[in-house]
Amino acid sequence: MADPLTPEISDRICKHMNEDHADAITLYAQYFGGVKAATAAQMLKIDPQGMDLQVQMDSESKPIRVEFERTLEDSEDAHHTLIAMVKQAKAAMKSSSS
Repeated sequence: MADPLTPEISDRICKHMNEDHADAITLYAQYFGGVKAATAAQMLKIDPQGMDLQVQMDSESKPIRVEFERTLEDSEDAHHTLIAMVKQAKAAMKSSSS
């Protein structure tokens, strides 16, 4: 059974995403957060409604909030949603660059 999205689970997900999927977080900022100039991003927090990111743009850094399309149920739902969001962002950015 998957874990509810508690602050402890949020910390675990953020640590994993920041260490292993930094490129995906930057995509979230660029596509879902509307920060096209993002050069890097870190996930600060994830909860059932969305995620808080710290976005780097050249010499400037700012926090943003990316809302999910629906409320997440648990950590497994978060996992599947984050993967789907990366695929959606990659497909959209690929089609807009061709």
